[in-house]
Amino acid sequence: MSNAGAHPLTPWGWLGAPMLQVVAASLVFALPLRFWGYGLPEPVFAVPAVFAWAVIRPSMLAPVAVLLLGLFLDFLWNTPAGFWAVCLLLPYGAVLAGRAMLAGQSQLMMWVWYGAATAMTLGAGYLFTMLDTQNAPDPISVGWQFLATVVLYPFADRLIDRFEDADVRFR
Repeated sequence: MSNAGAHPLTPWGWLGAPMLQVVAASLVFALPLRFWGYGLPEPVFAVPAVFAWAVIRPSMLAPVAVLLLGLFLDFLWNTPAGFWAVCLLLPYGAVLAGRAMLAGQSQLMMWVWYGAATAMTLGAGYLFTMLDTQNAPDPISVGWQFLATVVLYPFADRLIDRFEDADVRFR
């Protein structure tokens, strides 16, 4: 990853703007549109931002942003309060803990790590839903949601590439 395009690390640039993009994309894909009998996929647009924030740098603002995105998704998808916040904070913490291992990895390996973070997010959601409803969600639907979310990795990579070398304290 190059630092030629590194931007200053302002909270608005690396937290605020991606949060607004996640909110907008989630709202668009939540619309009840059908094409050829199929609805829009339901990827968890917050996962790329959560993954990137954990890779970019340790911060006290990022967990708050993850919490806010999770609460927004709870409101949007009518889930119990805190459901998506916990589902997103788990992989954030795991990626943040493994941040030193991720430094210098190839793009393919970062995609694998992103896939693991996505699996952790949706796996936690699957488990919590199962415990709450006493019924298992459809694994095929969860699998499609996983695939729809995994293909969003280029957005996380772009955010990481844009801000990774902006803060010289963490080089």
